[in-house]
Formats: sequence, C-alpha cells, structure tokens
Amino acid sequence: MKKPLLKSALCAATATALHAAAAGAAPQEITRAGTQQASMGSAEYFTGQVQVEPVWPANGEINASGGRVTFAPGARSAWHTHPRGQRLLVTAGTGLTQEWGKPVQQIHAGDVVWCPPGVKHWHGAAPHAAMTHLAVTGTTEQGQNVQWLEKVTDAQYEGK
Repeated sequence: MKKPLLKSALCAATATALHAAAAGAAPQEITRAGTQQASMGSAEYFTGQVQVEPVWPANGEINASGGRVTFAPGARSAWHTHPRGQRLLVTAGTGLTQEWGKPVQQIHAGDVVWCPPGVKHWHGAAPHAAMTHLAVTGTTEQGQNVQWLEKVTDAQYEGK
C-alpha cells in the first residue's frame, strides 16, 4: 500500500514542477555568503561603528528588503520610522531598542522585534557588547523603506 502512495506523491510533485516551469516561474536563486558588498553605516544615521550588509533587495516578487547590520558596542541607529514596518531577528550579541516615549528594552540573540509602520524607534548594541541583526523591511511602491530622524542622544541611549 505504501508504494502506490509514494508513486502518487511523486506524480503530484512532478506535475507541480512541470506546471511551474510551464508557467514561466523563475528558478531559485542562491546568493553565496560573503558575496554582498558590506559598507560602514553613514555617520548621518548612526552613532558609532556600524556595518551594513545588504542581503536582498525588494522586488516585484517580495516587497521587502533584507539586511544584516552589525553594531559595535555602544553603536546605534538614529531615531527613525518605517512606512511598511520592519522585523529584526537578533542573530548575535546583546542589543538595545526603544520606541519613542517608552523605556529602553534589551534584546538578545534569537529575539524578534516587530517595528510597526510609522512607529518612531531606534536600535543598536548594548554598551559593552556587539549586536548583529537581520532586518526585513517593507518597502512602498515608491521604493521608500525608512524615514531617518534625529540622532539618539547619550542620555536617551542610557535610558535617562
């Protein structure tokens, strides 16, 4: 009885693959680790040493970009908002994030942060630890994904 089920599953998978190919579906793409050009975060938008590595751009198939951002200890973004929101997956270290008018929150590897559309916030590394996160940021039809605002002061960073 197992062989007919396996044969049926294989036939269904083959039919699905043939259908996708016939419909002109694009093949998978693989971007190899280390092939993306990283750059230092602009001093206009970041305090301290920050490395930004694009992972994927927004496109017609997925209207969100991805980037890996590494903050040296004490480094942080300026206050900013996202018109379509942003998710952060902390992949290493210890960081801080704050929503305007709320207390500073500590974040750790494995934590996921949802920054809703239009909510003013910042994120960065803790004072004595680096932090890396993967940012998945929604993009408008006009290509906008962030509105940068004023820099986070040392007092704000320290939660005062």
